[in-house]
Amino acid sequence: MSSTRDSTDDSTGSDTPVHPGDRVAIFDTTLRDGEQAPGCTMTASEKLRVARQLARLNVDVIEAGFPAASSGEHDAVYAIASELGAADGSMICGLARAIESDIDACASAIRPALRRRIHTFIATSDIHLEHKLRLTHAQVLRAAERAVRYATAHARDVEFSAEDAGRSDPVFLCEVIVAAAEAGAATINVPDTVGYNTPSEYGALVAMVCEAVRPFGHITVSTHCHNDLGMAVANALAGVQAGARQVECTINGLGERAGNAALEEVVMALHTRSHFYGMETRINTREITRTSQLVADCTGVRMACNKPIVGANAFAHEAGIHQDGVLKHRGTYEIMSSEQVGANAGWCVLGKHSGRNAFRTHVQNQLGFTLSDDALSRAFAQFKMLADRHKIVSDHQIARIVESEIATTVDSSVSSEAVQ
Repeated sequence: MSSTRDSTDDSTGSDTPVHPGDRVAIFDTTLRDGEQAPGCTMTASEKLRVARQLARLNVDVIEAGFPAASSGEHDAVYAIASELGAADGSMICGLARAIESDIDACASAIRPALRRRIHTFIATSDIHLEHKLRLTHAQVLRAAERAVRYATAHARDVEFSAEDAGRSDPVFLCEVIVAAAEAGAATINVPDTVGYNTPSEYGALVAMVCEAVRPFGHITVSTHCHNDLGMAVANALAGVQAGARQVECTINGLGERAGNAALEEVVMALHTRSHFYGMETRINTREITRTSQLVADCTGVRMACNKPIVGANAFAHEAGIHQDGVLKHRGTYEIMSSEQVGANAGWCVLGKHSGRNAFRTHVQNQLGFTLSDDALSRAFAQFKMLADRHKIVSDHQIARIVESEIATTVDSSVSSEAVQ
């Protein structure tokens, strides 16, 4: 499978190569956090279909679900681990609260996978401790340590998350994280659970956590950012700049409330701006659009037309100035190519903002008509009048205008010959 480094398109400009070791792991939680979005639940067969595609996308970790949630969820995770976990590909992960019964269910569900991870969590913010858990700092600290130690007895790879880290007391947060690291956690996740942080705040938080676990040497720090204020992707990228080497994200940005950092946006930001971030991923970017469409089909949630990377308008152009530029060189208005993400080639939408060059090109290349300059001018004028009354002018309408102009031109020519 190709990586993001393999899919550079010279038409949009090449990036400075990055060091091979500068890699960010992509942890996909579409099947867990994404499925928790209202109306986005999937059947076991749908989850397996999505998991297969995530493996083709080449994500590092597939968080297949929350096995303790129900017997059906446990069985779905088990099926994914059984089919996809046999190969040396994506790691299969399950989520568990810092409770032994949850960890047991998770361990059972992911057992068939050769590469498996238990992801356990507990909240660390005062608002969660007071109103949800009703636990003291000392009780949470002990619970986190016990959960990680118990999980390491069931899986070699354990991740610990401090839920609502973004609103936690920094001193207490570091105490819990260090305890989890000492207990054997290989990955420490820093969730902005409610999308409250700004990029500068979140970057500083991740930097603090990186410093806290530095003495352990082997710890990977991860981001998990929600989009309540529209800053999930920016926060995740700020976390990468601060030292995080795993990003937790979802296809199409699905997730609780306003969703999570969108995998396609994070990956293509790291790729397109690799000279800035100095990072690469293992993602096969040409599978992004296919994955997005499959998840939309399975969840019934369609993307906004202006959704970055995978929206219907992501590589579409209507304004005449933009169309003229793209027709001359795609790099004028496209910072990545549609082919890089497995989408159809960029196209021009003909409407009232379209220019003469785009109209001529579309008429010739898409509709197969060749017009003289005078005939083109008359047809373009008719098109503009029609476009003022319609949002988008269809190819059928354009063809009728052009055919009418051709017929008029022929009639005029015949009449002229008859007079002579």
